[in-house]
Amino acid sequence: VQLQAYGGGLVQPGGSLRLSCKASGRIFRIGVMGWYRQAPGKQRELVATTDPSGGTTNYADSVKGRFTNTRDNAKNTVYLQMNNLNPEDTAVYYCYARTQSKWRENFIDSWGQGTLVTVSS
Repeated sequence: VQLQAYGGGLVQPGGSLRLSCKASGRIFRIGVMGWYRQAPGKQRELVATTDPSGGTTNYADSVKGRFTNTRDNAKNTVYLQMNNLNPEDTAVYYCYARTQSKWRENFIDSWGQGTLVTVSS
């Protein structure tokens, strides 16, 4: 399974960006899907994940009310809309999904290559 992320870049404080990530390859089922991030000198942390139905999303406290994670199951794609960005959001953002390649196989953690988001004036 491959996860390809798009949409990172440089944005001014208070601005917005939208990340997207498409899963491809041998996919039977996708469980939770979302994003983690890693800032320089810090550990990777959860940003947001959404369950397969799209009905439940778990957000980090630091992004609640500013970020929205959604998914399109027909396209195996997850989107992260980021509003009111601040310099503390600067990080490499990694797409994440729990994926199952065949019926009865275990789910595994799948990661994208990371996309850099820089918030700076």
